Amino acid sequence: MKKTLKNVAMMLLAVAALQACTQVPTQQPTCQQQGICPSVYENLPFEMEAVKQPSFPDYQVSIVDFGAKGDGVTLNTEAINKAITAVSEKGGGKVVIPAGIWYTGPIVLKSNVNLHAEANALVVFSDDFMLYPILDTSFEGLNTRRCQSPLSAYDAENIAITGQGVFDGSGDSWRPVKKSKMTDGQWKKLVNGGGVVEGNVWYPTEGSLKGAKATKQFNTPEGLTTEAEWDEVRPWLRPVLLSFVRCKRVLLQDATFKNSPAWCLHPLMCEDITLNRVKVFNPWYSQNGDALDLESCKNALVINSLFDAGDDAICIKSGKDKDGRERGIPCENVVVKNNVVLHGHGGFVVGSEMSGGVKNIYVSDCSFLGTDVGLRFKSTRGRGGVVENIYIDNINMIDIPNEPLLFDLFYGGKGAGEETDEEVAARMRAAIPAVTEETPAFRNIFISNVNCKGTDGRAMFFNGLPEMPVKNVVVKNVVITDAKKGIVVSQAEDVTFENVRIETVDGSDLLRVNNAKNLKVDGKEYAEIGFKAQSVEL
Repeated sequence: MKKTLKNVAMMLLAVAALQACTQVPTQQPTCQQQGICPSVYENLPFEMEAVKQPSFPDYQVSIVDFGAKGDGVTLNTEAINKAITAVSEKGGGKVVIPAGIWYTGPIVLKSNVNLHAEANALVVFSDDFMLYPILDTSFEGLNTRRCQSPLSAYDAENIAITGQGVFDGSGDSWRPVKKSKMTDGQWKKLVNGGGVVEGNVWYPTEGSLKGAKATKQFNTPEGLTTEAEWDEVRPWLRPVLLSFVRCKRVLLQDATFKNSPAWCLHPLMCEDITLNRVKVFNPWYSQNGDALDLESCKNALVINSLFDAGDDAICIKSGKDKDGRERGIPCENVVVKNNVVLHGHGGFVVGSEMSGGVKNIYVSDCSFLGTDVGLRFKSTRGRGGVVENIYIDNINMIDIPNEPLLFDLFYGGKGAGEETDEEVAARMRAAIPAVTEETPAFRNIFISNVNCKGTDGRAMFFNGLPEMPVKNVVVKNVVITDAKKGIVVSQAEDVTFENVRIETVDGSDLLRVNNAKNLKVDGKEYAEIGFKAQSVEL
């Protein structure tokens, strides 16, 4: 065919049109906007498959279609749960919570459902304790009974909570409050508003106080044999806000969770779970107000999120003592990346309930602003379990009241700084037991590229057990300035400090060591340091 200028022009126009149809837009949504970036798995120091994400059919309903009213008055428990059941039975899809104030009792998520709370949707859970049945469950690592959680799922697969909405657990109606946690004005207002006071603790109801008196330690009441007795202490049986148990392919994305009765988010024995761009807020005085407790879970992402907690913020657990060891399910293959913690007893925490083991955890690119402790590892005799293969990199902290890095194997159940030195010393003076299945072990922990400006405590504190020292910990490329004290290492083996810079306010000893073996500081080895504390050049 003879080519003319007209033919060529038409061909060029056709090619241009084809290119326009196939050309990639210049401004594409980022992978973070679309979902989970593959880069989150870069540089992992252990093998881990990508966390499986849920997917849902293109089908949705509104809770309004089932009779829900967003007036802040109507109790919408039945309507919301009917919508969830209907979508699950149809094969899956999205249940939409529109803008409004949605007053409700407990919500149970079912397989193949994405509960999507739109912007300006506020889901407020009722403070009527009778709406929350008492169930057999696990709390703080022990098999016990608690009230049903406001948000729950059991043995569900392919589930999600998404959207810009807010879920409020009405936790102030459930939680006891210590006087020491409040200003005089706050305490006076709280007491004048009702409830009962015993010692220096305010309880919201008589039933809550009765439950406290039936509890010897932690939060598990004892000696209750009848349903009537359990019912009397119902207000003491504070649930976690979100309880997902034995669930697979779970996504929490963009939503805000706040004001939980006890812990806020508690995935237990789940697989393939993602938290992305979530926000968790609890008052700083909230008793047991942990933000996230990832317990005995496998394959998890905790990324791009914001936490402000009344207790530990991002916490890894696997059960407590005999109950945890018999469960025998470790928490493993977890990536914690690009998160901010505004307050909490610890920014990133392992324990103290770690009796089923913890392994293959990677924490990077996180900021802690004023958390009581920065990186917190805690356990005690009786737990058992092995914590190993923990990798932490690129952490920035400011204004840490206690230690930026703490290993405490004599944990007594209180927050850092809440115990006197005499109380801690009393536990440490106990007779040294033999190593058994009840002996916790922390080993193979690698910490690098950490900066902290300002701490009112020691720069670091290693406090292992005499019968089971903290072993094989590498601390590399760390700068801690404006520290009240330097590093203290006690009951540890094979600890390496490389390129660590500590600046104390008063110029005190930078590194004191007590009963350690094979300590290495910038290549210089100290084979054994006995029970008499010695200063070591850093």
